[in-house]
Amino acid sequence: MMIRKLSLPRRTFLRGLGATVALPLLDAMVPALTAEARTAAAPVRRLGFIYIPNGAVMQEWTPAETGPGFALSRILQPLEPYREQLTVVSGLAHGQAEPLGDGNGEHSRASSTWLNGIHPKQTEGSDVRAGTTADQLAARHIGRDTPLPSLELAIDLDGLVGNCENGYSCVYLNTVAWRSPTTPLPMENNPRVVFERLFGDGGTTEQRVAEMRRDRSILDSVTDDLANLERSIGKGDRARLDQYLDSIRALERRITLSEAQSADAELPALARPVGIPDDFEDHVRLMYDLVSLAWQADITRVFTFMLGRELGGRTYPHLGVPDPHHGLSHHRNDPEKLDKLARINTYHVGLFTHLLDSLRTAPDGAGSVLDHSMVMYGGGLGDSNDHAHFDLPEIVVGGGAGRLKGGRHLVYPKDTPVNNLLVSMLDKVGVSAGNFGDATGRIKELADI
Repeated sequence: MMIRKLSLPRRTFLRGLGATVALPLLDAMVPALTAEARTAAAPVRRLGFIYIPNGAVMQEWTPAETGPGFALSRILQPLEPYREQLTVVSGLAHGQAEPLGDGNGEHSRASSTWLNGIHPKQTEGSDVRAGTTADQLAARHIGRDTPLPSLELAIDLDGLVGNCENGYSCVYLNTVAWRSPTTPLPMENNPRVVFERLFGDGGTTEQRVAEMRRDRSILDSVTDDLANLERSIGKGDRARLDQYLDSIRALERRITLSEAQSADAELPALARPVGIPDDFEDHVRLMYDLVSLAWQADITRVFTFMLGRELGGRTYPHLGVPDPHHGLSHHRNDPEKLDKLARINTYHVGLFTHLLDSLRTAPDGAGSVLDHSMVMYGGGLGDSNDHAHFDLPEIVVGGGAGRLKGGRHLVYPKDTPVNNLLVSMLDKVGVSAGNFGDATGRIKELADI
């Protein structure tokens, strides 16, 4: 066996003028002849949270059987390739999203309680208050050694202000991430801005954008550093590095094309962010690719992503659904509307598999990035027709670095807090949440692994 003297730090960067490129996990980052080397490397644990708006058709979401070997429901069918790393958790609720004397405002409370289990303060002003969210508890611990403790993404523009729903500030609809009870975090929907946060280095935002718009990749500015690195690592690492850098180049091309399409389009007299694809599906896939790159390079280990905002009226004519999403969610048990809503739910799950595909094929130590991660996908409303905050749609996908057993449908008594699931997930990444929100314990089947 060849014993290599080179040992790169995990936090290795290629640096050039105006750019910094983080690297994925390479064999050269594993100390030679250590116990860690015999198992590739101690896996980095990661957490992600993806929010879906306007509830779900729960009879089409919830599998009929419990335990292992269950048949996937219509909406979850796209996840068949990930069955062994899929955990469906039914029966969970957010009691703190109920009115509790505040009247209407179900959508605002749905998104603002999803990751904290804290009843938000009803206010139209700047004195908003909710609770620190699970992603931020994780960011304080597993995000301490990464350039970005956490990444907050969305598809809808984070621009609503004032009163959005029955005396609730629009802030409660704009984000699912709260750094503290009084500090909501903005969600970024522009892929260009996200890319610069991940890979830009130095200078103002305007300077970095000007640099990125030139007809070359930011990777060109780190050519010398890259050449030196490639000479010093093994064949397997070079192949892995080439694959990773090719992904970055491809992503840059897609963002540039999106900018060109936006510039050429005939737009109304409204400000339009540069770099956002016109097509919803392209936008979602691009954001998922950014998440995958950020995790591969260990730029961050925690992300939140809002696939849509509550009360959102997006239409899906390519699915045969020209109806606005929110209006359709008040279906009144009309079979035609329920079918259309289920099509939207299924489509969203199908888009989710784009991220899962990328994470599963990305090497990470002895496994893949997905093997060492957990992604919670779900929302704060169940049956949207009733604005139900119980029987919520929640699933977890990933291996949890060997600490999460998939292939199961777990069912819990009505009103079991979602926070029990959040606390269990935090436990698995080494974060002790204590009495978090309205948690009453752990999800036993998860806690025992």
